[in-house]
Amino acid sequence: MKVTFLGTGTSQGIPIIGSKHPVCLSKNPKDKRLRVSILVEWGNFSYVVDCGPDFRCQMLRAGVDKIDGILFTHEHTDHVMGLDDIRPFYFRQGDIPIYGHKRVLKALKKRFKYIFKIKNKYPGAPTVILNRIKNEPFIISGLEVIPINGKHAELQVFGFKFGDFAYLTDMKTVKNKEIQKIKNVKVLVVNALRIESHRSHFNLEEALEFIKKVNPGKAYLTHISHLLGFHDDVEKILPDNVFLAYDSLQITIS
Repeated sequence: MKVTFLGTGTSQGIPIIGSKHPVCLSKNPKDKRLRVSILVEWGNFSYVVDCGPDFRCQMLRAGVDKIDGILFTHEHTDHVMGLDDIRPFYFRQGDIPIYGHKRVLKALKKRFKYIFKIKNKYPGAPTVILNRIKNEPFIISGLEVIPINGKHAELQVFGFKFGDFAYLTDMKTVKNKEIQKIKNVKVLVVNALRIESHRSHFNLEEALEFIKKVNPGKAYLTHISHLLGFHDDVEKILPDNVFLAYDSLQITIS
């Protein structure tokens, strides 16, 4: 299994428009972060987790010419606003499967009404296949995916476990019974927004505490804001098995 970090930034991305913050002015490409998303590939299959406003640029940058589906963690703008950009895939492949909590699918129907229209549908609009997921395992292209339930402040959010790889973003609280699902995975990805506490995201300290509970072989931090600091500086203070993810990073899970 190969995982590509399509984006590792928070909702505004880095650099933030007009910001004079030193991290936003950094020349290090690892400090430039699009909105958070990953590409997961195994065999001949390719799935994306979340498609935010940078989805088109991410697909072009990664050279992706086929996706077998999109899994949504939740319905916030920085995770869903690229849905219209599935059109080139739809034109080549046909209907695109999408997976999400019933609340998320309802929000997508409201926000992208033209995509879900049945009668007199605009011919250039894509069509999706809705797959409602609950907090129970489901199968995509022969692989079992296990949802990990958590809270983003008060909003329910799903993380996902693909084999020995677990991906959680926009988490603030995760119950122990959910942590048990990902205990001792080979690779864990989890959000770490900044140094200071935040009402709806793990900060760095909370992310590291969570990683200790899960006890993965390796862990990568994502959904990073400029307030976490320079990539190279933060890397120096992390435990030996914890790393900052960065855009276009690829990892392999065997």
